Amino acid sequence: MSALTVEPVPGQGQGQDWDDIVRIWEETDAPEGCKVEIIEEIVTVSPPPSKDHNTTAALLQRRLYTVIPEAWEIYQTLGLSLPGRGGIYIPDLVVAPRAVASGPGNTVPAEEALLVAEITSRSNANHDRVSKVNGYAKAGVELFLLLDPWHSGRPTATLYGEPEGGTYRVLETVEYGRKLTLPEPFGLVLDTGVFPVS
Repeated sequence: MSALTVEPVPGQGQGQDWDDIVRIWEETDAPEGCKVEIIEEIVTVSPPPSKDHNTTAALLQRRLYTVIPEAWEIYQTLGLSLPGRGGIYIPDLVVAPRAVASGPGNTVPAEEALLVAEITSRSNANHDRVSKVNGYAKAGVELFLLLDPWHSGRPTATLYGEPEGGTYRVLETVEYGRKLTLPEPFGLVLDTGVFPVS
């Protein structure tokens, strides 16, 4: 099953007001387990992730918990708002201070995230590889980890960082099976060989 998009409200045309798009996002009635995001001002509904996708997220989360301080948490369904990029993304994992993610509302500003991880799915991998790389960089998210089991050739893990002028620098890319290092404040050597290959 591939991702679906929700068309703009009839009569409003191009250049919809951000509040209207967010209202459509909030009111979208998707089946349980589906992910509803706004990507480039389009409300997108993705099917529930595969078992391998969920296993990859769980394995990454388990390793991250060994290095994060007590005041931080790892979230799997936390919405990150990027209104300047026309988006509300729901990463597969986001590390953020607990204080930022507490309280009312459904989203936090994307720049508050300390690390974002996305795991590509076959049906919508380009959202993660292109739109979200650009969105997170423009929002100033310090570290973005892209786990791409659907990369042509061999599955890869790419760590982006040092966002400047809305663009990331590729800090490291490895094929699954090799180790990738998350810099401080994480200081974690991640063995990508534990992740399932779809």
